Amino acid sequence: MHPASVSLQPPEGERPRILSLIASATEIVFELGLGQFLAGRSHECDYPLSVLDLPCCTRPRFDCSGDSREIDQLVKQSLRDALSIYEVFDDVLQALQPTHIITQTQCEVCAVSLRDVERSVASRLKSCPTIIALAPNSLADIWDDFRRVAGAVGVNGEPAIAQMQSRMAAIRKPVSTPRVACIEWLEPLMAAGNWVPELVDLAGGQNLFGVAGAHSPWMTWEELFEADPDIIIAMPCGFSIERTLPEMHWLTNRPDYQRLTAVRTGNVYVADGNQYFNRPGPRVVESLEILAEIFHGATCLKHAAGFVKLPVPS
Repeated sequence: MHPASVSLQPPEGERPRILSLIASATEIVFELGLGQFLAGRSHECDYPLSVLDLPCCTRPRFDCSGDSREIDQLVKQSLRDALSIYEVFDDVLQALQPTHIITQTQCEVCAVSLRDVERSVASRLKSCPTIIALAPNSLADIWDDFRRVAGAVGVNGEPAIAQMQSRMAAIRKPVSTPRVACIEWLEPLMAAGNWVPELVDLAGGQNLFGVAGAHSPWMTWEELFEADPDIIIAMPCGFSIERTLPEMHWLTNRPDYQRLTAVRTGNVYVADGNQYFNRPGPRVVESLEILAEIFHGATCLKHAAGFVKLPVPS
């Protein structure tokens, strides 16, 4: 993480007690230099590592250890039954008495939502917390979310935003323009949307599936095969590289998988969707740098831990 070059402090008065219910928001808080005011976190908040010592305020309502198909079925069943996917611990909120609670409206599947917070005891807390609802559908929205958090706490977020945008503007594009398929879920297949198509474009690629600023769309194997991308990057939402690799059979066992150009040329990658591409916070910068490294074919990689290349099938 690359914190802003200036030290940010909220105005004089009561010290804020920030409760972040989104992993990306936790990183935003630290990027703004406000980490010392973070009082609690969600079960998904794991970066920087120091946040693991904070009280956890949420948990999923079902077992998330299954494979892609099983998780998809559980999520769809919960949504059909109008049930929240996450539980907010009212007793922890009562103990913390936060002055600010950060949630989101972008996706009720990916993280604790505004509706989850409204269903909890938050509205009845003596601390009368300010609810900050983030809505990151695009890169511009992510910068606005930085401003939303900074403004609610009373600091200037522009230096941090400018620093990240400067790093992104320095990315060198490749001479060629590879045709790229970014896969956000493996069974059923889903393409990456929202800010990912923008990152692909900024890194010098041609995004084949998903529209910038729009939710991630479902796709079919036939559509992927017909498009025949030069590069395929699997970045399942919430999955690490280690968890994604055993799931790649959903792709590799498909009919004619080995006929795909990306497969034949050794350009199928597994990226850390959990830590990078699916977190609309400071590490969208690192996500862009990872894409640039993949597209450029660099040999000395800054973010080697963020992705792996699959071997060419024998």
